Amino acid sequence: MDIIVWFFDFVIHLDENLTQLANDFGVWTYVILFAIVFCETGLVVTPFLPGDSMIFVVGALSASGELNLKVIAIVLIAAAILGDTCNYHLGKLFGPMVFRKDNVRFLKKEHLEKTHNFYEKHGGKTIILARFIPIIRTFAPFVAGMGSMSYMKFISYNIIGGISWVLLFLTAGYFFGNVPVVQDNFTLVILAIIAISVLPGFVTYLKNKKTGSTD
Repeated sequence: MDIIVWFFDFVIHLDENLTQLANDFGVWTYVILFAIVFCETGLVVTPFLPGDSMIFVVGALSASGELNLKVIAIVLIAAAILGDTCNYHLGKLFGPMVFRKDNVRFLKKEHLEKTHNFYEKHGGKTIILARFIPIIRTFAPFVAGMGSMSYMKFISYNIIGGISWVLLFLTAGYFFGNVPVVQDNFTLVILAIIAISVLPGFVTYLKNKKTGSTD
């Protein structure tokens, strides 16, 4: 419970915590941020790590001079692409086995099934669309790996999605993160980003539930 409270506090106060991180670790901050994005996109057991909101805050820190915008853009894009690539290969290796089991430690099978249904509906472009939907973002490359998508097709979607995702939130944070009204309400902005990010998945869930109830 203490860990959950700490993590919630860390996410809600991302601006303060990432500023402290940059002050304490200097250039190693780039390595830490790379690791967070890589794990959030590359490991199916860590979908809870911050994504959209963290990149937005990183953009704001770049505007204030805490981080170099060009360097962090390259670092986060590389982390996003390499993370999805790792997840794709993990899905190819372990996906079928995981899908057959009812219970898998540290992994919610329902997330895997929802992502599989999302993939069935949207096809290959799921890899791009999923970048902007928490949870599904983490599971989409895993599902692609265990499915029939070739690696060459996957990597093209992966690159487009990774670049689009990082640059959208990074530039948004860079240009708007230090606007006084945003700075004064940073916690609300972070919560709004999280809410908007999960909204598509929530709407899809409601639609599926309604469809299921009428069949």
